Amino acid sequence: MFSLTRIIGVISGKGGVGKTTLVINLGAALASKFNKDVIIVDCNVTSSHLGLYLGMYYYPISLNQVLLGEERIDKAIYNYSIPGLRIIPASLSLNDLKGVDVAEMKKHIKQLFGSADIILLDGAPGFGREVMACIQASDEVLFVTTPYVPPMIDTIKCFNAANEIGAKPIGIVLNMCKEGRHELLSHEIEQMVELPVISQIPRDKNVLKSLASKLPVIDYNPRSKASREIMKLAAHLAGEEYKHDGFFSRISSMFRKSREPRKELLDFKLKSLTK
Repeated sequence: MFSLTRIIGVISGKGGVGKTTLVINLGAALASKFNKDVIIVDCNVTSSHLGLYLGMYYYPISLNQVLLGEERIDKAIYNYSIPGLRIIPASLSLNDLKGVDVAEMKKHIKQLFGSADIILLDGAPGFGREVMACIQASDEVLFVTTPYVPPMIDTIKCFNAANEIGAKPIGIVLNMCKEGRHELLSHEIEQMVELPVISQIPRDKNVLKSLASKLPVIDYNPRSKASREIMKLAAHLAGEEYKHDGFFSRISSMFRKSREPRKELLDFKLKSLTK
């Protein structure tokens, strides 16, 4: 029995930003490198992908049966090959969507309290009932986005929704960064959203290769750029120090910070979206 369990919702206002891939790799990193007992829950019941990314094609009990009131949530937990990492998948069957009440999600997720160090909830993208139920079940929220204006607008909406519900924001993860001048910079985003950017994960072909291999990228290629940044993020969540910090990455960071924020972005506060 764990005395303190952190329930962290990982959400994004837009699909295609790599949220599920990040959740899988964070869970794997926290379990394998930081000795945390982790449960990952696929809260995207209408478009479940988490199990597929890990090569899980069949499981007799899923989160859908739990939300239907047919099974207890502890019966839907499956061990992954990484010690300390467990998965609660959502069903791949359309038939299992009939009668599912996502409003019951919080009640069932809270029953997991004390069964792990960290519970990561992989929320549905957007602003529908599923993601609202995921945020309501979370104590803390991590926002995943890409460094462009449209998904940033959606991040602001997600942040406002989390504030209304009362979930504590952890920060923003910028995913699939190329570090081009066409991208928003971290300090520009922080001023727009009023949240810290706690991680910038580069676009990395090793992530796509790892998905094809049904493995977390931190196992497929631990030395890849994406793997190193994910490890830093996992260390941040675990409250530990990640010591890998190459000379060239520090120089690159110095040059990126030297650019001044673009005035039009600083003026772009999106007041109409935050009312």
